[in-house]
Amino acid sequence: MAKPSPKPKQTTAIDHGVGSRIAFLRAANGLSQSALASALGVSFQQVQKYETGKNRVGAGRLQAIAERLGVPVSSFFDPEPESTTENGPSLLRISGAVELLRAYNQIADDQMRRDVLSLVKSAARIGQGRTAAAAEQVAVRDALPGA
Repeated sequence: MAKPSPKPKQTTAIDHGVGSRIAFLRAANGLSQSALASALGVSFQQVQKYETGKNRVGAGRLQAIAERLGVPVSSFFDPEPESTTENGPSLLRISGAVELLRAYNQIADDQMRRDVLSLVKSAARIGQGRTAAAAEQVAVRDALPGA
């Protein structure tokens, strides 16, 4: 009787978590997938597969990625911070957050930094006001007879 061929190893939730951390740390370092791939000696498609969790990352390759990104290997396995926190890495996953921080960091003048922070806070308040107003309009429209 012939032995059945073993199933190929499938990726796990851990592989997906490691991949998403690779993507996050790569972007936080301002690297493209192509730049990371070149540093590792692989194709950018391979980096994409790592980041999406379609391919597992071997120990040696993970060590090379960690060295290129300037982080310890353990950072790919750290527990995920609560997504409901107001501070920390979960906020950095918002589109544009890392770029905003980089630009803010390049402002040398302290008063200019305070002014930029004030501007961003004002924009946030305006955005929240518009969201609340839009929700109120929908509620009023839905309450009308025949709506």
